[in-house]
Amino acid sequence: MILKKLIKAPFIIFCVLTINNNYSQNLSVDQMKFLTHQWEGERFEDGRPKVPVDILKRMKKVTIEEAWGVLRNEDFHNQFEGGWKPLHDDVTVVGRALTVQYMPNRPDVADQIKQKGLNAGEIGNTNSWPIDRLEEHDVYVADGFGKIVDGTLIGDNLGNSIYAKSKTGVIFNASSRDMEGLSEIKGFNAFVRDWHPSFLTEVMLLSINDPIRIGAATVMPGDVVLAKKEGVIFIPAHLAEKVVITSEVVRLRDLFGITRLKQGKYTPGQIDNKWSEEIEKDFSKWIRDHIDELPVPKDQIQELIKKRMW
Repeated sequence: MILKKLIKAPFIIFCVLTINNNYSQNLSVDQMKFLTHQWEGERFEDGRPKVPVDILKRMKKVTIEEAWGVLRNEDFHNQFEGGWKPLHDDVTVVGRALTVQYMPNRPDVADQIKQKGLNAGEIGNTNSWPIDRLEEHDVYVADGFGKIVDGTLIGDNLGNSIYAKSKTGVIFNASSRDMEGLSEIKGFNAFVRDWHPSFLTEVMLLSINDPIRIGAATVMPGDVVLAKKEGVIFIPAHLAEKVVITSEVVRLRDLFGITRLKQGKYTPGQIDNKWSEEIEKDFSKWIRDHIDELPVPKDQIQELIKKRMW
C-alpha cells in the first residue's frame, strides 16, 4: 500500500501542476529547462530561454547562410524552412519564439480547452490568447498545419496588437488575411504560406509554448527566429551568441580580404584559402588600425578581441 501511494503521488502532483499551469497541454518550467538544458542564461517565468536583447539586435545583420553554417557544424540539421510568402521582402524578423500549436478542429477537445481558458481568465477567441502572452522581442511562431482557406490566423486587427506587444512579426505555417492592412504596420512582417480573404474556421488551439514543427524544422520555445527573404531559421538559444559572433568575424574578415585584394597586396588564392600566419597578423593589425571605421561596433570588436577570436 505504501509503495502504491509513493508511485501515485508524483503522478498526482504532475497532473495537478499541469492542470493549474494553463488551459491546455504545455511544458512545465521543469520540462522546459530539461529540454533546453544547454541554455545557461536568464529565463522567463515559464522557463523559456531569454536570449539578451543585445544578441537579438546584432542577429539582424546575420545572413541565413552564416547561421545555417554554424548550426550545421553543431549537428543541428533541421532548423531551416523555406517556401514562404512574406508580407515584405526587405523587413527582417528577429526575436524569441513563442510557439503555438493549432490542429484541425475536434469539438470535444476544442470545447474543453476554450472553457478551461475562459475559466482561467482568457479573453476572446482562442487565436488571440497567444497574443496576450507576447512580450517585446517575441515572435509569434505557429503551426497551423499548412491550412490556407479558412486557415487565416490573423488579420490587421490582431496584427496591430501583435506588433504593439512584440515589435516584431509572425511566422505561420498557415495563412493570413488583410494583406493590405497589415502592410501599413511599419516594422511588422509576416511569413505565411499564403494569403486568403477567408476567416479562421475549423481550427483549434492545442498548446502554447510546446515544441512544434514548422515544415522541416523543429522549434523550441525561446529559439531565436531569424527570418529573411530566403526563409526562416530557428536558432537554439544556447547557440545564438555563437552565431552572432561568427557572423561578425566573417564580416570583418571578408572586408579585410576585399580591401587587400583591391590594394593588390595579396592574390585571390592567398585570400580564398587558409590564411598564412603573415596574413593573420596583418588582419589583426588592420582591425586595430581601423576599429572606428568598421561595420561592427567598436565595443563588439573589443569583445571579440577579448575572446581571442583572432
